[in-house]
Amino acid sequence: MPRYRLDIEYDGAGYAGWQRQAGQHSVQAAIEQAIRAFCGEDLNLRGAGRTDAGVHATGQVAHVDLAKAWPDDTVRDAVNAHLQLAGERVAIVAAARVADDFDARFSATARHYLYRIVNRRAPLALERGHAWWVAKRLDAQAMHAAAQLLLGRHDFTTFRSVQCQANSPLRTLDRFDVAQAGDAIEIRASARSFLHNQVRSMVGSLKRVGEGAWSPTDMRAALDARDRRACGPVAPPDGLYLVGVEYGERGEWRMANSE
Repeated sequence: MPRYRLDIEYDGAGYAGWQRQAGQHSVQAAIEQAIRAFCGEDLNLRGAGRTDAGVHATGQVAHVDLAKAWPDDTVRDAVNAHLQLAGERVAIVAAARVADDFDARFSATARHYLYRIVNRRAPLALERGHAWWVAKRLDAQAMHAAAQLLLGRHDFTTFRSVQCQANSPLRTLDRFDVAQAGDAIEIRASARSFLHNQVRSMVGSLKRVGEGAWSPTDMRAALDARDRRACGPVAPPDGLYLVGVEYGERGEWRMANSE
């Protein structure tokens, strides 16, 4: 069966998250339904990251096996047509035939997230639901300094949801940067993989640093506590975006011809 990689973006508001759930409206189920409407096949779509309810994506990746080899553009355009007909806020940015051993989840070598804070007194109008509005002035430089103390391989139990099903709390955080431009504060995090709620938990704790309630060393102390109770309030999903997934040398995965 030919395998296709799908590059996907979506507005997570109104969805129960990426993963298919009984009785819930999920991004995965919406795409699967659109593919079935296109080709009439029973299928299972596997995504690179299981984003939570309300979390957005500009660079989600998934793969699906189809019974028939279709041109890449046909897959993209046909699935998008059915997504639009259904009123979904989901788009297939690209579709490409890949080798059979490509796995959107397990072949990934890095995942990149962006968290957006709008730091101003006025509430959000246009970006409501797409950024975290924080009225109190934050110190982005202090937040960046605190973020650097979390880089490397650590036990991230403090920043892990109690519902997390990962076998180990050990993760390697490769990037955790905070930058400000006007009223916008952008936090970028990169790792091979993340624990459930890890990014939102770290961002919520960084806010404590930014407002002066914590020092940067308090952030490191929270990490070292390896205790969920040491975590600051979890940031809302509104500002979180999965912006990219990387695949290594084999992640080019010998792109198969789609003729």
